[in-house]
Amino acid sequence: MRDVYRGLAVVAALAVAGVAVVMALPSRPDEAGARPVAAPSAVPASSGPPPSAGTEPISAVSASASASASASASASASASPTPSASPTAKRTPTPGASLAPGYTAMEALYADTRVPRLTGKVKRLSLPAGTKHLIKDKRSGLAVPNLGKPWKTYRAAPFTSRQMLPKNRRDSRRGMLLTCPLPIEAQETPRDTALLAARWTLNHHPRGAKIRWLASQRAKDGWMLLYQVTYGKRSSRAAVVVSDGGMAKPGLAFVTVPDTQRNRWREISRIVAGVRDLG
Repeated sequence: MRDVYRGLAVVAALAVAGVAVVMALPSRPDEAGARPVAAPSAVPASSGPPPSAGTEPISAVSASASASASASASASASASPTPSASPTAKRTPTPGASLAPGYTAMEALYADTRVPRLTGKVKRLSLPAGTKHLIKDKRSGLAVPNLGKPWKTYRAAPFTSRQMLPKNRRDSRRGMLLTCPLPIEAQETPRDTALLAARWTLNHHPRGAKIRWLASQRAKDGWMLLYQVTYGKRSSRAAVVVSDGGMAKPGLAFVTVPDTQRNRWREISRIVAGVRDLG
């Protein structure tokens, strides 16, 4: 019996020693637990289930879808043509409005507040007989009356012929008769060309000049316009004759006389009546 108890004591001692050895050994960390913990994303976590292996995170998918939608919208906007006015559509500029490039000369004329519309109410002028004494301008293809004293012939440049009245002591303005090849683009009708020519002559009147039509009628191979030019309290009487003299461009005769020399206004009718073509 004593041997039995002794054997049990030995077994117990060995068991205690074994437990001590096991507890003394260092514990081996689990492989999954050894992985570093990822930092939390700045984007709030989704309340849905986590993505399965091999799929993109939800935030990346959302960003990708948003970018695709934005690109699709941009492409659609680029593909859609912007509505624009038809190039053949009739345009009516508002008088005084600034004109975009592409407007025609006549559209610019109609928008110019200095030049009123030429209506059928403008009368014809009863012209006297023309004079036989002419100045022939071969560059413009026109012949105009040689006015004689007190008119005087002056150096023509930049025109091709020029006659002028003497200077007035009270005013630097004075009457002049000029000819030159048409300084503007010829239009489809002589009347329209004459209208543009009259508008061009405002460059040779004081600033702020405006036109008032007095007479309009056909001339031989062209058109004649008589008009009053006002600027402030002063004015001039003027006329243009546009005529085809057989040159590369039609010819222009332009006469203007200020109100300080109004006693010469009656000569304007004789001047325009005497304009002739050389061709």
